[in-house]
Amino acid sequence: MDYLKQTLRHFVFKSIYVAIYLISLLPMTFLYGMASFTFFIAYYLVGYRKEVVIQNVARSFPEKQYGEIHAIVKKFYECFVAYFAEMIKGVSIPTKTLDKKVIFENLELVDLYIKSGRNVIASVGHCGNWEVLNFLPHKVQYDVHAVYKPLSSKLANSLMVKLRSRFGMKLIRDKAVTRYILSMNSSPAVYLFIADQRPKIKDEKYRFTLLNQETYFFSGMEKLACTSESAVIYLHITQLTKGNYKVSCIPINAKAESTKVGEITQKYIELLTENIKEEPYGWLWTHKRWKR
Repeated sequence: MDYLKQTLRHFVFKSIYVAIYLISLLPMTFLYGMASFTFFIAYYLVGYRKEVVIQNVARSFPEKQYGEIHAIVKKFYECFVAYFAEMIKGVSIPTKTLDKKVIFENLELVDLYIKSGRNVIASVGHCGNWEVLNFLPHKVQYDVHAVYKPLSSKLANSLMVKLRSRFGMKLIRDKAVTRYILSMNSSPAVYLFIADQRPKIKDEKYRFTLLNQETYFFSGMEKLACTSESAVIYLHITQLTKGNYKVSCIPINAKAESTKVGEITQKYIELLTENIKEEPYGWLWTHKRWKR
């Protein structure tokens, strides 16, 4: 019975992946057209989490006028659906083409840390099309791991791992990363952490102010960096033009173990805030970050 279930799951997985691949072969203009249609439905008809988005933006930018808030919200939805179109295209887009669309700046900093024998904790926010970071392993000569929380659906989780590992990204479960990074057998590598999600457990030591609001952050990224004596950087993602991005490597701390509690997280928040303010429409505003 288990064998039949596994066979069926594998068949469904292959079928869905092939369907996504075939769709990805369509011209980008067509995919963007599909995204525009999806935007019309999500923004005007369904209003997907629209109240949450408006509330989040308004509270984050109290100095902005009504019209400015709604302009950000509308552009957020336009970009959000466009990111999905780009993600689909990423399944088959030629490496040479993507190499021109995604520019990585200051990767020398990462090389310096790796060559000194330190792991690099690359902190990221849900800014812009963060999925372009899947291309990072193609740009460097060392392993790049993305720390993730497995999806509840095994099928969806398998698809996510497949799509994100095309260029060599190695996904590692959040509960296994500490054991892995502290292993004597693991060579220095880069570990991507998307660290701006809302933690289930609130730690008063990791309560900060983000966008004018009291916000709790995960302590795991900082604690792991200190325990493993890693260097920490922030990956600042900006959209140059539609479908074209720049990822800048910004130093946070070269020796995490020498910092005070909360110091690395505070610096991360400052850089994240700059990233959001530079492109306020690019952050993931649908996330219920501040429940009241």
